[in-house]
Amino acid sequence: MVYQLSLSKELATWVCGTGFEDLPQDVVAATKLRVLDVIGLALAGAETDFGRSVRDAALAMASPGPCRILGTGDRAGVTAAAFANGAFPQALEFDDTHVESIVHMSSPAVAAALALSEIGSVTGRDLITAVAIGNEISCRVGSVSSGELHRRGFHPTGLFAPFGVTYLAARLLGLDADAMERAAGICGSFAAGLLECWVDGTQSKFLHSGWAAQSGLMAAFLARAGTTGPAQVFEGRFGLFAAHVQDPQAHRDFSRIGKGLGTHWESRNSSFKPFPAAHVIHPYISAVLRLRNQHGIDPRDVERIECPVASFIVGIVCEPTSEKWTPASDSHGRVSLQYSVAEALYRGELGKDAYRTESLRHPEILALARRVDYYADPHFPGPGRFKGAVKITLKNGRTVEEVEEYNRGSAENPMTYEELRAKFDANASGFLDAAARDRLADEIMQLEQLPDTSVLLA
Repeated sequence: MVYQLSLSKELATWVCGTGFEDLPQDVVAATKLRVLDVIGLALAGAETDFGRSVRDAALAMASPGPCRILGTGDRAGVTAAAFANGAFPQALEFDDTHVESIVHMSSPAVAAALALSEIGSVTGRDLITAVAIGNEISCRVGSVSSGELHRRGFHPTGLFAPFGVTYLAARLLGLDADAMERAAGICGSFAAGLLECWVDGTQSKFLHSGWAAQSGLMAAFLARAGTTGPAQVFEGRFGLFAAHVQDPQAHRDFSRIGKGLGTHWESRNSSFKPFPAAHVIHPYISAVLRLRNQHGIDPRDVERIECPVASFIVGIVCEPTSEKWTPASDSHGRVSLQYSVAEALYRGELGKDAYRTESLRHPEILALARRVDYYADPHFPGPGRFKGAVKITLKNGRTVEEVEEYNRGSAENPMTYEELRAKFDANASGFLDAAARDRLADEIMQLEQLPDTSVLLA
């Protein structure tokens, strides 16, 4: 009988054999930008009612510890701090996403790595390597059944990001490949995340990146202590995909987990977010803002807005239309194509302060949302590329159209450093003055030179 490595062991072997010097320079550069982006987003999220509730709960559940919670500087144990710091960035639906799997991988990875930096020695090179590895694994695991989880009501971040964090934490804790394999098996029982909150606009989805950070850490610590977990957590008879994608005809490609490890970096196909909304909506926001600016469109003159969409996004951001026309909350609005396009067109922007109560109840924005129509276009790409198009018909009969082939922030249409830095400044401004933001950004941009990354939180 020929022995074959489990997929979790294959990943573990790669993780153990990969060092900073093995990372391509563009992956290093992108990882530093992801650290900057996540910290800014965590500070923005800490300002929200959701962020305050998470902080209060984390402190109530945890004993005092060495790890800082972003924003206030409160200290808690490593898992509680990682949970809070990982949940904060989701509050505005503004953190980066792997385009194919729609996994928000960086928020939990950065939160977990920063928490570990406060209980052990983590150099800048260590942190970059661990976050890059963790993100790569989250993206790869999330690509096995692209699109299948969302349509079943599961949140890919809750299901797949815990595995990336598990390997990240296992590496920083010095686990060997056997222990990493056990940790991944344990993680499979922690990976979870339902999207029922999309029905009523509640906040539980925002917790998933925090749970992913906490779950990955717990799995690594348990494996280090000797707890066991199933080797075939991905491909097994009762493994992750057999349990969550039970239709035997559903797409599964387990080769996506291990194929080309170290040479093909799937995380390159991840997008930063210029807008605080579901990523599949972004190309429509970009298109409608360009039309507004180029043609001087007055929202009061708009008769109709048509948006062709890929069929896989209909159940995510287009239907039921009654929910999408009149979102019950900011979190509801962030996953509504109709409302997001309407607010962007009406306000002329969609930034950190979007989806406020006054906008969500504004009669002219709500009326405009009802004039946004969508239809499934079979020629639009499926998961793996976010394309958008908008056709505006004015009341005088004139029409204008715009297409966004690739969403802004993607590899094909990247955001500049200046754009990402401006986003960081806006998000972090509630807690850090300009001088502090400059210092932090400078430290992150030279992260590989830092002997101790705990200074970032300090």
